Amino acid sequence: MGRPRAFDPTDVIAQAMEAFWTNGYAATSPADLAAATGVGKGSLYHSFGSKRELFDRALELYSRLGSSATEEVLAQPGTAKERIRAYFLLLVDLDLDGPVRRGCLAQNTVEELGARDAQAAEAVRRLEDRMIELFAARLEQGQRDGDVDAGLDTEAQALLLQTTLAGLRVMAKTYERPVLVRIVDTALAGF
Repeated sequence: MGRPRAFDPTDVIAQAMEAFWTNGYAATSPADLAAATGVGKGSLYHSFGSKRELFDRALELYSRLGSSATEEVLAQPGTAKERIRAYFLLLVDLDLDGPVRRGCLAQNTVEELGARDAQAAEAVRRLEDRMIELFAARLEQGQRDGDVDAGLDTEAQALLLQTTLAGLRVMAKTYERPVLVRIVDTALAGF
């Protein structure tokens, strides 16, 4: 009979997510994961199968957390433009105020793995599609509320917002706040 698991798998996935987010998939070794999670390599592999399976679960967690945070910010009172701007600026703050400028785990994954790893690219695509849905829904609410032009193509605008967001998270690795805020305000000027 094996020993009972002495760790919470959800916590381990969250800690692994932080390690992958900071270092990237390839640069995060099994020893790094063991150090980040406090769980031995053997136990990690016994519980999660492989480094890749743990990464996939970490990316899935990142997607769920990101979607939930986006929904929360966009649902707060204000116009569509105010709420979307608040969300973008929250991400700018998170990117710039952390100990390392690591950008977005999803965008980092596409940059590192996307061209040669269909599974990783599809996982990021699902996350991006969800963001596009959330932006479109908030813009449609703005149309109903009267703060977004009724003739706006909300799907096209949501695609543009997601594209801006992806680029913004990459640029946050090298640019300072005034430039990033300028990008946000320029992107939001179209509606």
